[in-house]
Amino acid sequence: MSDLPRVLLIGSDGQVGWELRRTLAPVGQVIAASMHGQAGPAIDLTDAASIRRVFNDVQPDAVVNAAAYTAVDKAESEPELARAINADAVHVLAELCVGADIPVVHYSTDFVFSGDTDHPYREDDEPAPMSVYGETKRAGELALLESAADALVLRTAWVYGVRGRNFLLTMLNLFRERTELRIVDDQVGTPTWSRMLAEVTAQVMHGVFNGAVDIRQVRGLYHVTGGGAVSWYGFASAIREATCNDCTLTPISTSEYPAPARRPPYSVLDTTKFRATFGLALPDWRQSLALCLEDLPQQPPH
Repeated sequence: MSDLPRVLLIGSDGQVGWELRRTLAPVGQVIAASMHGQAGPAIDLTDAASIRRVFNDVQPDAVVNAAAYTAVDKAESEPELARAINADAVHVLAELCVGADIPVVHYSTDFVFSGDTDHPYREDDEPAPMSVYGETKRAGELALLESAADALVLRTAWVYGVRGRNFLLTMLNLFRERTELRIVDDQVGTPTWSRMLAEVTAQVMHGVFNGAVDIRQVRGLYHVTGGGAVSWYGFASAIREATCNDCTLTPISTSEYPAPARRPPYSVLDTTKFRATFGLALPDWRQSLALCLEDLPQQPPH
């Protein structure tokens, strides 16, 4: 029997959850729960009984919830499902963690803001989500922050990695298929590598478990993203340059690429509080992108 603390990782098959399975392994005994139960117990986040059953079976010492309904546009036509996963399930987890007196880490999003500003958002800035996705993620934040849970709510943004569905992989696929692309240039944020997010989470949890971090003193809301800021067009241009692709990119406005859900035009998050509290560096997004691209399998020559 392992003496390591038991960490219930929910959403272990997502792009952040997949990385967390690896970064949390030296920190605790990771029990990886997901909808399909491929690496551990199956959990249905739309069913409170399923959440309670998995929690009671695992009897964790901490919970890390990396699961979310992230289909931003589809959420506009599936608000009940988005709310069930992004808010109602989080409320159940809050109750369970309070009852067991254990810490919980949960991820949120820059989409809780309207983007009607020109300076990086701080944790105490007032949220004003413009989409169902943003509204349900804000409700999930409040489910934890208004409870008595020892919760760390980590807002992040523009998450990408070598797995799942994300902007980086979409661009790499389109570069192989197209000679010209039109990319939105009037939405500005900060690309965040899924592994970096998982690594800093593991560092924090290690501190919690070994007593270096007093969870009751630091619980609350934090912004965690890569450093810097860029538009989607700028991000695509950096990917193209790093992969030596010759696809032509043309900057366009959001109005030229209509979508069901509204996006914040500016959603850069100020990470000062997180860095000061935990003493961790958050690398510039360009540095993380270069490291991430090293993990991609080499494409055969055309």
